[in-house]
Amino acid sequence: MEDKIKRNEFLKSLGFKGASLLAVYCGVSSLSSCKNEDVTPASSIDFTLDLTNAVYSKLNTAGNYVISNGIVIARVSSTSFAAVTQVCSHENKANVIYNGTEFYCTQHGATFSTSGVGTNANGSRGIKAYQTTLSGTNLRVFS
Repeated sequence: MEDKIKRNEFLKSLGFKGASLLAVYCGVSSLSSCKNEDVTPASSIDFTLDLTNAVYSKLNTAGNYVISNGIVIARVSSTSFAAVTQVCSHENKANVIYNGTEFYCTQHGATFSTSGVGTNANGSRGIKAYQTTLSGTNLRVFS
């Protein structure tokens, strides 16, 4: 059986993040198809990440994050995780990342707490947060 990973997960494993990841997408596809169109955060989600999988192993270190299923999942401390939508409430674009201390929109500078509460003017509407549960090496993200 052959294991396959998605293109964005492969590029992230190489260290591409945020704007550089978008630039790679634009470079390998036509510019007309590389739009950051309005998106809506998922209201109901439930998936599990295996933290022994190389794609998600960054979550074994506090301060790191991964993006899966449109959700930014961060290792906040040695004992806790946080998960929020990748969609910024400021303009409904999928630009939210984790900067090691808070969630941050790379397009407008909106900032959000680990519970999704907006912490500056651009982030004042907050973003959708999800629950996480760690069981062994499996991290469940759900609403």
